[in-house]
Amino acid sequence: MLVTIIGVTPPYKFMKNRPVVIGIGCIQQKGNFDDLDEALILMDKAFKKAVDDTTNKKIIDYIDEIQIPKGYWKYRDPARWIANKNGIKSIETSVSKIGILQQSLINSVCNKINVGEISAGVILGGESRYKMLKASIENKKYKESELTINPDRYIKAPSDLNLDIEKKELGEMAVGYYAILESAFRAKTKKTLSEQSEFIANLYSHFSKIASNNEFGWIDEPLQKEEIKKESDKNILQAFPYYKNHCTSWNVNQSCALIICSESIADKLNIPINKRVYPLSSTENNHMIPALQRQNLTRYIGMEKAANFIIDICKKNNIDVDFYDFYSCFPVAVQMFAESLNVKNIFNVSITGGMPFCGGPLNSFVLHSTAKIISEIRKKKESAGIVTGVSGMMTKQSYALWSNNSCIDFTHKDFTDEAQLNDKPIDISDLKHGEGKIIGYTIIKNKNTPKAIMFLNTNDKKRKLITSNDINVIHSMEREEWVGKIIKFKKNQLV
Repeated sequence: MLVTIIGVTPPYKFMKNRPVVIGIGCIQQKGNFDDLDEALILMDKAFKKAVDDTTNKKIIDYIDEIQIPKGYWKYRDPARWIANKNGIKSIETSVSKIGILQQSLINSVCNKINVGEISAGVILGGESRYKMLKASIENKKYKESELTINPDRYIKAPSDLNLDIEKKELGEMAVGYYAILESAFRAKTKKTLSEQSEFIANLYSHFSKIASNNEFGWIDEPLQKEEIKKESDKNILQAFPYYKNHCTSWNVNQSCALIICSESIADKLNIPINKRVYPLSSTENNHMIPALQRQNLTRYIGMEKAANFIIDICKKNNIDVDFYDFYSCFPVAVQMFAESLNVKNIFNVSITGGMPFCGGPLNSFVLHSTAKIISEIRKKKESAGIVTGVSGMMTKQSYALWSNNSCIDFTHKDFTDEAQLNDKPIDISDLKHGEGKIIGYTIIKNKNTPKAIMFLNTNDKKRKLITSNDINVIHSMEREEWVGKIIKFKKNQLV
């Protein structure tokens, strides 16, 4: 097994083969435990559906690789099992660990097709946490197929996403980190806590309506804004100001497959023109800085460069974007992407309905988002769409521009090196006591005991994470803005 550390892909200066998506397949299952499949079967069904979608099953003879983003499952090489089940004789397989941008898998396949290294590739993901949940509810035993042989390549990120102090106080779950970013974004836009709460509730209620009308959306009925912004038995506080309905929902049974090949193969197989959607340009930033050490909690140099590259492509080639689907694990991600792309109407940035309502299968939502963009582009002549993606705690970002008009050659740009040169992490302060300015905060409950967690700019021009269990402080933080306050600390505690 070859282990690959993700780095920078050099831009290709000529087109040898034009990559084109010719097949998409999405699967969603609801029901009782016995009605549901495990993730492996879900992925196999999505692959078969994508093959059927191409209109020519001979595409199987040209598939050279299958790339899969790691889900909650334990399979070692699900791609090999799926290839064998579907008569694919010679194949290279890979599994990309959590921490790798999902868009990176799409970019990898497109780049390989671009230079003639492969004829066709598949990106495939799936999750069956809903079946696991049903097992618990129905007192059934969830058993996963055992696949113990490693893939050809196991792809992982080069370093950890979080600091030890972050993990100690915020844990491994993403919601606390994003809640802190949300507070920083709120303060930057000068909204009050109630104004931001109302704004997000309206936005996410709108998303829920889209999801309820989406064939592959997880929810059946939209949510009213009061159901999103107010705490209830079904909408428990996760990390202030986020409740359950603000957060991605990964307890789903969903899978998705994308089949990408060269234009010459599509021509050879007589794939209908109305099935073909082209990746025009894709950018990514893989520069990893832990949240506490970022120079600006809501604006990143690599992210801006990646977004501006896509904006410039559109301007230079007179491309009007008809559809957007922004990564929506938490509301601040949507807002940051809208800001980066200068999208004025944030209510137009989702066609799936967002990850809390459409469903957020672990580490594969970008595939669903891309499939939905492709399905909408197919319906409208000369149309284009943008999909964005995230890995980690808004740590890495991606952008992809798609169209049914192959007006330009595919370009891929990774801004990681440029970001590393210009965006340096801020050192962690060793001060035991002192003063600092709060740049972001949240409140989480541990065994019903609330705790405030704050990121500080300290007087020695470094960063520090401090906490407080003072209930008066916590109540104040829930009512008024604390970002920007000058406070004192001692031994990592607010005093």
